[in-house]
Amino acid sequence: MYRKLSRVAAAIATTVAMFGAPNAQAQQLNLLCNAAIDWCELMKNKFEAETGIKTNMTRRSSGESYAQVRAESANPKIDVWWAGTGDPHLQAAAEGLTEVYKSPTLPKLQPWANKVAEASGFRTVGIYLGALGFAYNNQTLASKKLAAPKCWADLADPKFKDEVQMPDPNSSGTAYTMLATLVQVMGEEKAFAYFKNLHKNVNQYTKSGIAPSQAVGRGETAVGISFMHDLMIAKVGGFPVTLVTPCEGTGYEIGSMSIIKGARNMVEAKKFYEFALRPDIQSLAPQAKSYQIPSHTEAKVPAEAIKPSDVKLIDYDQAKYGSSETRKRLLARWGSEVTSAPK
Repeated sequence: MYRKLSRVAAAIATTVAMFGAPNAQAQQLNLLCNAAIDWCELMKNKFEAETGIKTNMTRRSSGESYAQVRAESANPKIDVWWAGTGDPHLQAAAEGLTEVYKSPTLPKLQPWANKVAEASGFRTVGIYLGALGFAYNNQTLASKKLAAPKCWADLADPKFKDEVQMPDPNSSGTAYTMLATLVQVMGEEKAFAYFKNLHKNVNQYTKSGIAPSQAVGRGETAVGISFMHDLMIAKVGGFPVTLVTPCEGTGYEIGSMSIIKGARNMVEAKKFYEFALRPDIQSLAPQAKSYQIPSHTEAKVPAEAIKPSDVKLIDYDQAKYGSSETRKRLLARWGSEVTSAPK
């Protein structure tokens, strides 16, 4: 019997030596990323290099990610949903699509990051903050003899017909933030009247929030509406753009992170969660041309990031406008009144 057990043990040892421990082989993470592709890849590569955990990363817009998480709720294929505007993360939390998890790092995060965590019942957490705005191409405006816009109201002026590009709120968290922002700034009725007028000036509703910032840099549109950190990429890249924080005030996103309810790789998901909250990891964002304000109080704030004191930020109601009921109602109204409006 002893010899037989010895032979079995030897066989197991040989197998492990040849192929590695089964658990080590099985370690993997399925990551859904809503940031710019360079930042998504940086996070994936850094996490793999540090932990040895194979990371399968998919990049989508915030709205598309929420739709995927909801559609796969009975059989989740994603473990961690990282980045993107907080509203769809809050909606997913309200619907029980994400896991309750209280990170030991919470006491070291900014108050706004903790506010999102608390509002979600600790089913999501803030990882960065970015303000909404727009940019115009200096050369395009000069060639068309258009006055530089300074306010949201300016973009609805008929002189900007077919000169404005913005994302679609049905697929883009950036655009939903704009929709929710102007409802709070103007009141709902005036905001929808504004969007109907702006609709006449929009040359394209893009799927992702970053696309208008790229288009305005290349001169494909006179004005692009996006988050300031995305618009800054064009400016840092040497394109002739001027960034504008609208005079009426503007909203902001709290980019968030959630673990998916029923995640197949829960241990690895929590490892990534803690990894993504570390100050040294958050400080890497500028390497991927991402200039948001990080949520960890000890992380380095990029020199290119907007300073909240320089921007007229509204008191954005994250809980209300991130709720499933409000979000669904506003998007339904957008579809019936804005996109169907005549040009």
